[in-house]
Amino acid sequence: MSEEKADTEDHLLDQFMGQLKVEKGLARNTIEAYNRDLIGFFEFLGKRHLSPTNVKQEDLVSFIAEKRAHLSSQSLARCLVSIRMFYRFMVSEGKIPTNPARLLGIPKLYQHLPHVLNRDEVEVLLTKPDHTTAMGKRDKAILELLYATGLRASELIGLRTANINLEAGYIRTIGKGSKERIVPMGTKAIDALKHYIAEARASLLKKGNSPYLFLNSRGGRLTRQGLWKILRNYARKAGITKRVTPHTLRHSFATHLLEGGADLRSVQVMLGHADISTTQIYTHVARERLKEVHEKYHPRP
Repeated sequence: MSEEKADTEDHLLDQFMGQLKVEKGLARNTIEAYNRDLIGFFEFLGKRHLSPTNVKQEDLVSFIAEKRAHLSSQSLARCLVSIRMFYRFMVSEGKIPTNPARLLGIPKLYQHLPHVLNRDEVEVLLTKPDHTTAMGKRDKAILELLYATGLRASELIGLRTANINLEAGYIRTIGKGSKERIVPMGTKAIDALKHYIAEARASLLKKGNSPYLFLNSRGGRLTRQGLWKILRNYARKAGITKRVTPHTLRHSFATHLLEGGADLRSVQVMLGHADISTTQIYTHVARERLKEVHEKYHPRP
């Protein structure tokens, strides 16, 4: 590949990535994944002495055939989305007259149902922190808040004291794509937070200062790894054999809301999903749970 050709591809990629950051508001990890996908695609073109501006549909078909043997269906689907978005950008910017990826299909993915805890398991889990210690009060607040709001791990550890309104009963968080959302809390989560802030946070903070709500034993910001360890520890104490992570409580939050009659749109807003199709996976979970209940309790299953 000539140096001039490489510079052109680098320039196109930089322009496209710039558009994703500024106009699409995508999360950093998503943008980095698209960048890796396109670099791999450009390398494929380079081996065939092609450039992104003279690609034909049959070239894309060859690329898919080659990648299918090395990528999972999920990785391949994301790679094809990256290419489709890139060529829509190329046409919109007037760099090519027609979109060679316009007929490029995305393989249908098998949707893995997320692991969830049933309500009894959640209740047992929430009783395990020792509310007589500072760490126990912190952990109780963390568990109650995760289940009450469906926050992602990154959102919880990024919470600042200024992000919570205990009187109004809501939190303000920054989710994927730097999008802000307001999520209500229940009374149990509010009470746990009040106890943590009034009786425990200052002792964890010691004489230091931190804007973050949840702190580790040294007074610093709680890490993602620390949060996962907290969940694993209490799941073990609760006798739960399922793998329990922050996302398990997020899945349980959404599933239990839908089982209780919440509408899909409201759950989408609380979870911070950009596309309601992402939220629809929880309707499948709810249906599976209903089938289990029917088979267990109906006299003629």
